[in-house]
Amino acid sequence: MVVVTHLKSLQALELAIREGSLKGAAMRLGITPAAVGQRIRALEDYLGSDLLLRARSGLQPTVELGQALDDLHRAFSALERATETLDFQRVSEIHIVADPDWAELWLSPRLPSFRDQHPNILFCINGAGDVPLRLGAPDLRITYSGDDDPPLFRDVFLPVTGPDNTRRIADWDPVLQMEGMPLLHLQMQRDDPAYPGWPDWFARFGHRESGPERGVHYKHARHALDAVRQNVGFLICGLSLTLADLENGRLVTPFPKTQHIVAPHPYRLHQRDGAAGRAQVQRFVAWLMKQAHDTQMQIDAMTA
Repeated sequence: MVVVTHLKSLQALELAIREGSLKGAAMRLGITPAAVGQRIRALEDYLGSDLLLRARSGLQPTVELGQALDDLHRAFSALERATETLDFQRVSEIHIVADPDWAELWLSPRLPSFRDQHPNILFCINGAGDVPLRLGAPDLRITYSGDDDPPLFRDVFLPVTGPDNTRRIADWDPVLQMEGMPLLHLQMQRDDPAYPGWPDWFARFGHRESGPERGVHYKHARHALDAVRQNVGFLICGLSLTLADLENGRLVTPFPKTQHIVAPHPYRLHQRDGAAGRAQVQRFVAWLMKQAHDTQMQIDAMTA
């Protein structure tokens, strides 16, 4: 195992303890909780001992890890301070950590317009892109949360499906139009109340009485939307992630867009202190805020 892999595993381990969960560490790193778990297991296999215990209060260190935990916290705190002081990135690089679905479905389709204006600015988004991932805090972190960072926009959740599926419900029960229809779900909708899903939508708007939790569950919206485009079923999804598909007709909303659930939290932007003053970051943030404002205007207009 190379040294960089050791450091990535140690970083995942330290963040998991600091945040109290694999999910919290994953949000900080811009990877999935499963990927965080894989990094930690790789380190455990290398060392030949367990490092984490699950408790009601969150993840706890084993005795073996506890002996090294203070040094681990100090080391990564020092690494983050050094990153901010020395700014290891070249001036043309911007490192971003974001929700993977948001990054792929919202940011990536818009990013070429920024690149056309600023071709010399390089990106690393969730560990991939023009330049390799570096250790330390990212320049920008986009979160779906209720903290105090500046908001980008607030999404809404509503049903989407493929065009062919609208014909399936057109001649169905006029009251329970979704009874028996194939439902698709996102994993976070089952695990996190901050992501409304079918049970929440049916409870508010009706259209179905039985089995609102039945159906296939997907870890990521991008995979679920691939199935929706092929008319596999109906999905509750953030409107911001489907705007392009709705515009070109690959997806449709089978019910009025007024039948939506407002997201409990907005997407928010956090800037690392050492990066906020850099000219290329300022240009990107200004562009990002304009794109977010336009998205909010679209969402508000479509759901009014």
